[in-house]
Amino acid sequence: MKKLFFIALTLTALISCKNDAKSEQKEGTISSDIDERTEKQSDGLTLLKGEFIYYADAAVLQTHNEMYAVIIDEKMHELNKQAIKLKTADTDMVPVEIRGIITPKPKNEEGWPLRVEIKEILKVSKPNPEGGEMITIGKD
Repeated sequence: MKKLFFIALTLTALISCKNDAKSEQKEGTISSDIDERTEKQSDGLTLLKGEFIYYADAAVLQTHNEMYAVIIDEKMHELNKQAIKLKTADTDMVPVEIRGIITPKPKNEEGWPLRVEIKEILKVSKPNPEGGEMITIGKD
């Protein structure tokens, strides 16, 4: 009886040690993934997917959870040139994917609390005419 108890206890201990070794290996794998980031993942830029509009000297990027003022520079004008080709109206918002630097707005400036400086344009898509609501102002 003592031998049976001792064998069961030994097997339980061995099985427990085997599971711990797997857990340690997974933790090591996770930390090594961080060290193996690609150059793009380590450059400090943020990937943003949302809808872009440039109208009347104001550029805005609306993501699913935040609105960003877009810094008006050469890259913003490049994005706008690509977006204009896909718009049917001046007030259309165009789906885009960009990479950029997000900064808080200066205290003495009006507008959205965060702004983004576009560093890379990844994708510009045609707006979905059925996807959103459009408000147009006109004379009756």
